[in-house]
Amino acid sequence: MNPLLESLEQLKQLFIHSIPTVIFVVVLFIILDRLLFRAIANVMKKREEETSGALERARKRASEAEAKSRAYQSAIQEARAQIYSGRQEDRQKALAERESLLKAVREQSDRLVHEARASIAAEAATAREQLAATSESLARELMERILGEGPAPAAPRGVQQ
Repeated sequence: MNPLLESLEQLKQLFIHSIPTVIFVVVLFIILDRLLFRAIANVMKKREEETSGALERARKRASEAEAKSRAYQSAIQEARAQIYSGRQEDRQKALAERESLLKAVREQSDRLVHEARASIAAEAATAREQLAATSESLARELMERILGEGPAPAAPRGVQQ
């Protein structure tokens, strides 16, 4: 027999013997695809959807929290500006009152200067106490209106809330 024909015959036999293996591999691939690969792909797809949904919800909540934080900071700044404006007005009024009192004292005679200064000092202390009490109550009232909370506990003098 010719060596070439012999090789072809061997190849033919090899091919015939490999057909069941090829069929087995194809059947195994189909079974694995239907039972394992598709299930794994579905689970991975579901996890991806859940993860992306959770991330989207987290981003949305973070943006909402950021917006609330900006609104809160804006409200705080506005309240501080109003308090500062009120204090400035009260200060201007107190300064105007003080100037008018000083002018009146200068017009009085020399024998009443000592008594007038004592009277002015007492009135100035009273005005400062009233101003302090008024500014504290205004600050509390503004905080209650802005924050919508119940009455805040009284803070010791000199302590800012």
